Amino acid sequence: MLPNSLKDTIQSHYRELLESRKLTPRYGQRLMIAEIARTLGVLCDDERAEDEPAPICVIEAGTGTGKTLAYLLATLPIAQELGLKVIVSTATIALQEQVLLKDIPELQRGADLQFSVALAKGRGRYLCLSRLDSLMQGSDSAQAMMDLYGEDLDDSGAGNPALYDKMLKALAAGDWQGDRDEWPEPLSESDWRPLTVDNAQCSGAKCSHFRNCYFYQARDSLAKADCIVTNHDLVLSDLALGGGVILPSPEDSIYVFDEAHHLPLKSNNHFSAFTRLRASIRWLERCDLIMQRLHDDELIDATERDRVLKLQLQLRDDLAHTLTTIEQIIEALESPDSYDSRVQHTFTGGVIPEALQVQAMELAQRFMRLTAQLELITDGVKAELDEARDSTRQQEIEQWVALLGSVNKRAGGNQQLWSTFAASDMQDKAPMARWLSYNEEDTSQDVALAASPVLAAESLQSHLWQTCAGAVLTSATLSALGRFDMLTMRAGLPQQTHYIAIPSPFDFAKAAKLVIPKLHCEPSNSAEHTAAMIRAVPRMLAKDSAALMLFSSRRQMQDVLEGLTDEWRDLVLCQDDYQKAQLLKFHRQRVDRGEGSIIFGLASLAEGIDLPGKYCTHVLIAKIPFAVPNDPIEMTLANWIEQQGQNAFMTLAVPDAAFRLVQASGRLLRNEKDTGQITLFDERIVSKRYGKQILDSLPPYTREVFTVDMSK
Repeated sequence: MLPNSLKDTIQSHYRELLESRKLTPRYGQRLMIAEIARTLGVLCDDERAEDEPAPICVIEAGTGTGKTLAYLLATLPIAQELGLKVIVSTATIALQEQVLLKDIPELQRGADLQFSVALAKGRGRYLCLSRLDSLMQGSDSAQAMMDLYGEDLDDSGAGNPALYDKMLKALAAGDWQGDRDEWPEPLSESDWRPLTVDNAQCSGAKCSHFRNCYFYQARDSLAKADCIVTNHDLVLSDLALGGGVILPSPEDSIYVFDEAHHLPLKSNNHFSAFTRLRASIRWLERCDLIMQRLHDDELIDATERDRVLKLQLQLRDDLAHTLTTIEQIIEALESPDSYDSRVQHTFTGGVIPEALQVQAMELAQRFMRLTAQLELITDGVKAELDEARDSTRQQEIEQWVALLGSVNKRAGGNQQLWSTFAASDMQDKAPMARWLSYNEEDTSQDVALAASPVLAAESLQSHLWQTCAGAVLTSATLSALGRFDMLTMRAGLPQQTHYIAIPSPFDFAKAAKLVIPKLHCEPSNSAEHTAAMIRAVPRMLAKDSAALMLFSSRRQMQDVLEGLTDEWRDLVLCQDDYQKAQLLKFHRQRVDRGEGSIIFGLASLAEGIDLPGKYCTHVLIAKIPFAVPNDPIEMTLANWIEQQGQNAFMTLAVPDAAFRLVQASGRLLRNEKDTGQITLFDERIVSKRYGKQILDSLPPYTREVFTVDMSK
């Protein structure tokens, strides 16, 4: 139960904020504040048992609710009262910047709520001073890094010496603090990547630059902050390391996941595994060179070197034998799938052939022994840092520590992959997805193996929901077909979770109309469907239109673009031709000049872009956005759902498509003054039973069905 004093504090801060900005209270915003306060209020109960599950609430808050200010107002006073941290996590940089640069300052100016804020970013956003020194001075170990990684880091090379010299001068003058995002000019990945390290490559407190390390300085600031703004990837990375390594400990934190619908997929990515067979064999061959150089540099003895070389030779032989087995599997395939520009084979139900599983067991054990040996060597090399005779020797050893960290990380990744392939899944739980892929035109190029959880449920339960102090999950779209079943299943949300859907304050019927043209064909007839959309663009749009057209297929997007006349093609900004920020910038510039502009995009533009007012008055959607049918993870999950006696299409595909369509249509109305039209080129929305379910889950736009005929 939330104490009355805290309740009064939250209400007081909300009134102050409204008065300072001369705003009227929003029903949805008040409801969201109350729901969060009520859910998290149980943390204030002195009689609450220590093993009581963490309070968690899921809030779907429609566009225009003002959810950022709502969750900040509700969580911060409770966290401060209990001595907890508030970790606000977003899925996109754009929202992270909005929270940090707009919403939080607005709250601090408008209400007497005193709190400190810090931005948490991964190591990859900060320059490593040891790496910079090495690049500026050159070293044998730095060259060994290049030799080791060959095709993985061939875009790095020696980097950009002129740029690095400029950075060094900026650091010395105190004009820059090593943060990539604060460098005054754009930085290419090839220029920046050689300057950074990951967790495995870092020497930590033993590094000669530790006292001045920009990453550790930034991390130390987190301990003093009441509110930490970060992203889902960093939260998941911290949890995968055990929690409390990068961010505050989960038990001391209330998490707010904005854009929470991304959390399950990102979690799956963090607990997935991948390897390429021929590349791994070549990498192990390069490791021989590293071991020999370590021995020559008197950092390991002959026994250590020979022990690792023997393991690496055995692993190369094992991988070559496994490659033969996999080539036999490929030759036996009758109709492999094509996915993401590669040919693939998904093992049904995640079950791999017995011969491959036996080989995976041996590989997993050998890689486990290799990682153990490499960890011992790394610890020994780190110990040499304390004995370094001069700064030059210390720098050389730091480079070897970074190199060994990279070697061990890759060995560990292989161990994870082969352990996953060697394991048998539990009967009562969803299986792992396991698949292989290759280039059909050149199978000698390489064969890749991958594995991933199909549900984030188990990972999030053990690493997050059972360890955190509390959590709030929110987004404009979290439910599907009016239910939260999909999110609950994919994220493994516990039974005590509270759910609420807060409608948008928009008058959808007045602001927008949903048009379903008569096409006389379904999207399965790709040629006719594409031809109908080519006819539709000049008929449904004016030359000065500001529009967004969304496709589920890159091929169809390109075909529609090629089918337009030159004068219409000139109005199109295609996602394939520009980076996202550049695309939106050019579009806004065109509209500001009074010119027409039509963005052609895929699923990544169906959410997370903001084109309010005149910048988008028409959203055109090629078809109901069903997920790619041969995605290995979704295929494996669907197979498991069928085994449970359920219909995978109705249980998974339809709710997921409904969710995606709500997001796509939501690109039209970004504030209460926006108006416009949504056009969906898919008759199934009214002709199929599942289509009607999807249609009814959309906001209540004014509907115009078959009033426009695109058949001619």
